[in-house]
Amino acid sequence: MCRPVRCKTCSKTTWAGCGQHVAQVKAVVPAAEWCPGHAKEERAASGGFLARMFGR
Repeated sequence: MCRPVRCKTCSKTTWAGCGQHVAQVKAVVPAAEWCPGHAKEERAASGGFLARMFGR
């Protein structure tokens, strides 16, 4: 079952789970609060756990 979760990049709502119930999650989240998705470069630029920990 899918559930709403907070996006680590933009802090808006996205989903986690099997992927078969995304429509049900989107039905309870206002469109303005839904995460638009992010390119791999944008996620990589934010750095991983160790990069954030050491300030790189």
